[in-house]
Amino acid sequence: MEFFKQTNTIDFMGKSKMAMLISIVLVLSSYGLLMTKGLNFGVDFAGGTIVQVKYADAAPIDTMRDQLSTNEMFNGASITEFGSPDEVIIRLKTTSKDISQDMGDVTREALKGTGDYVIRRVDIVGPKVGDELREKGVMSLLLAMLGILIYVAFRFEWRFAVASIIALVHDVSIAMGALALIQIDVNLDVLAALLTILGYSLNDTIIVFDRIREGITDTKNLLLSDTINESVTKTLSRTTLTSLTTFFVVLTLFAFGGEIIHSFAFTLLVGVVVGTYSSIFVASPILMWLGFDIKNYHGKLAEKAKRHAEKEKMRAQFEQGTL
Repeated sequence: MEFFKQTNTIDFMGKSKMAMLISIVLVLSSYGLLMTKGLNFGVDFAGGTIVQVKYADAAPIDTMRDQLSTNEMFNGASITEFGSPDEVIIRLKTTSKDISQDMGDVTREALKGTGDYVIRRVDIVGPKVGDELREKGVMSLLLAMLGILIYVAFRFEWRFAVASIIALVHDVSIAMGALALIQIDVNLDVLAALLTILGYSLNDTIIVFDRIREGITDTKNLLLSDTINESVTKTLSRTTLTSLTTFFVVLTLFAFGGEIIHSFAFTLLVGVVVGTYSSIFVASPILMWLGFDIKNYHGKLAEKAKRHAEKEKMRAQFEQGTL
């Protein structure tokens, strides 16, 4: 399927400075939000208790607050709707010190008389476990980027690797800034979404880089910006089709998947948009600004081909017994 049938090459690199300025503003704004508002860590990372309660009718939130205020264990608890008026989430920043105490039973006793309800879920994470999960989450992101750096450096060249990592840092930074802005709970689902963004964005970038490498190998034009423009234009239909199909699937999850998957889908929505943008307007221009030289690249290819031909010649001589 071809979305763009025009034969004219689009001047993406001519718009790269404006695009990079927008990216810098977005990334700096994201870091500003992270430093001022910070991430709203959920129970998975901050520790605490979550109790999900479903009522037969609309949940009497005010009555629930009055009832829970009489129990010291629920001091500072927050009660919010969870997807529908008849379902609520009770969040506590503390956990029960008595391991034999069932928080479901405690909540059931505290809410007695507020209506017909059932306790649907109780999640408890200790503060030490939350800290450990948070540290391992950060480590998983860093290790993923390190692995990507090594993979791209071996497959292409170090400039391609650096450009791809900068693009990935750009994508994750903006996604985390959006999370800080909206103050969505950051939990293991969000971490999974961030790792998915790394994979999605890298896949898009690698496809663009593959086409750029093909263009560099075949072209006699030594101007890198022209080669990048031609290569990105050729991949534009594929990029648009992939991005739109992924975007609409994630949008469906966000709209109809329910509150339980809301944070995961929102993070992916931001990641799909930013990842598609960065593969064109961040990774490709950085490759050019890092000083990639087509003439030198052709020289390396010629030298590599020469060494290969010499090895083949020596192998043939050895097989024929003349060496």
